[in-house]
Amino acid sequence: MANVTRKIGLSLGADVCWPIAYEAIMRQLKLSIPVGGDTLDFEVERVRIEPFDLGQSCRYDVVIDRLTHWYNTSREWIKKAVILDGLYVFNNPWSIQSMEKHSSYCAAMRLGLPVPETLLLPPKEYETSPDLQPTLERYASMFKLSDVGDKLGYPMFMKPYDGGGWVGVSRIDGAKALETAYDESGKHVMHLQKSVEPFDLFVRSVGLGPQTRQVLYDPSAPLHDRYTQKTDFLSPDDASLLHDMTLTINSFFGWDFNSCEALRGPSGVWSPIDFANPCPDSQVTSLHFHFPWLIEANLRWSIFCAAHRRTKPHNLNWGPYYEIADSELPYREKLSAYAGIANELYETEKFEEFCAKHLSHLEEISWEWFGTDAAKDAVRQKVVALYPENEVEDFTEIFWGRIQKWRVLESARGGKGAGTNEPGTAGGNEKGQA
Repeated sequence: MANVTRKIGLSLGADVCWPIAYEAIMRQLKLSIPVGGDTLDFEVERVRIEPFDLGQSCRYDVVIDRLTHWYNTSREWIKKAVILDGLYVFNNPWSIQSMEKHSSYCAAMRLGLPVPETLLLPPKEYETSPDLQPTLERYASMFKLSDVGDKLGYPMFMKPYDGGGWVGVSRIDGAKALETAYDESGKHVMHLQKSVEPFDLFVRSVGLGPQTRQVLYDPSAPLHDRYTQKTDFLSPDDASLLHDMTLTINSFFGWDFNSCEALRGPSGVWSPIDFANPCPDSQVTSLHFHFPWLIEANLRWSIFCAAHRRTKPHNLNWGPYYEIADSELPYREKLSAYAGIANELYETEKFEEFCAKHLSHLEEISWEWFGTDAAKDAVRQKVVALYPENEVEDFTEIFWGRIQKWRVLESARGGKGAGTNEPGTAGGNEKGQA
């Protein structure tokens, strides 16, 4: 039996708070896990950006990637490491590169998910190129924007076919607003999506491997209040459906980490409206109350993947999903069957057994660490990075207070820490005040 160190790399951009929490709790876990005749410990290292030889070996078993969705140097290093070294990275860089909102809508529709009616508009403006003018003159059909709006029906939302962070998203209530929004869209390719009216719940479901957490979301609130702290807002059936929907979308695209937005509209139907978010917000300034769950989920999944040297599938196999989609099963049964494929891909049963056997102390350590001065300093560092100096102390106390509320509620539930899957249990009040 050999003592073996598994190495986990953190590929980071502007991240501040979550790597501090992840590294600190990992150190306190003091892991010594028997796997395959060896005893494993774990090291965490922040990945550096530097020139690299395509033939050089990768020293990591797992990389948690927060950078390659926009930074090409890191993306190409990770792609090299996946191809040549078998690196396990979340998320799949090719899938992130190719599967923007538009493709994800099409995929969800193919699987029978109730995506609101959506249209794609040609851009209002173009980058000039030698072939552009003859192409448009020969093939671009003239259209009247108001006719497009009347066909889809108001209200609607205009949003870029790719990207995220609510950039370029606008609610359209009539023809004049549609014309204005289109004029302002410039060179962006835009979707028009029919609004779900009325709706009573807006949920963001975060998935990390086979783990999910459903959070009541308020897009009209300031950024620090959008992830609300409400508790018990989902029935068991709704929570189960959103869990299965999240696993379906994530596994279909080969993503380990993603967030899915859905609205509960008329007749209780959950419509997925935005679910190509494979680099979800992981900052305490947004997640606050939910931040400890994210850290615990990240630790569980990355440790499990590193311990078993989990490998990436060489392709995205959509055939089994399409077989279910083309069957006569009712929609809810199809969704359960898709989630069954996901559970096989994520090795959910093996993962849960691993966590119960080797990570049962994680919740206790996490609960204790999130009450320390070091944890509060991590919160403050992120606040300093985002807020003006005169607001730093106030917002540090707000976010710290919400984490302490999480600790109080975890203790009251009869144990320290949530389970690996606690959908719809995000406690607190509607406005999310500490």
